[in-house]
Amino acid sequence: MDFNFSENIVLEDDLVLLRPLQKTDVENLLEISLNEPETWEYSLIRANGKENLENYIAIALKARDNKTEFPFIVFDKKSGKYAGSTRFYDIQLSFKTLQLGYTWYGSAFRGTGLNKHCKYLLLQFAFETLGMERVEFRADNNNQRSIAAMKSIGCKVEGVLRNHMPTFGSEVRRDSIILSILREEWFDEVKENLRQKL
Repeated sequence: MDFNFSENIVLEDDLVLLRPLQKTDVENLLEISLNEPETWEYSLIRANGKENLENYIAIALKARDNKTEFPFIVFDKKSGKYAGSTRFYDIQLSFKTLQLGYTWYGSAFRGTGLNKHCKYLLLQFAFETLGMERVEFRADNNNQRSIAAMKSIGCKVEGVLRNHMPTFGSEVRRDSIILSILREEWFDEVKENLRQKL
């Protein structure tokens, strides 16, 4: 199947709804942006403060127009509030691979199970609708919370890219950890294990 970047792709279950990110979502994410700058401690593009959030969304939408990324906004049905954002990126349809990342949530939504619901929907879409063979995840090797979350949904560690890229606003370069889930792993074990945790 071809991935239609202009399509209004909505993924949802009882707890969460993911829909395409829009320019007007600045208002929906502004509270987290203004009050929780630590959310982007390990991010390459920060969304703290209104100007940075507007820039963050503009970059994401440009990448969607260029057909390399597909960003979502995350809505928490339980609280009735917008929780954060996530996206598919480095989408390589001809190779049947993509990366899943740029994921962040406000502090009120961390540790609530919301992330597992989001990942289940996104992985199901990637493997079962798009027919991907591999979904890759990357993180700053110091970001233990993010790495633990990826391992808990069934990602396998592949290795570390040393001195991989610069960290935000610093001369220091980060090591990036690479994790992945393969198509057969999704169908053999990851899907069911993750579903049982929901």
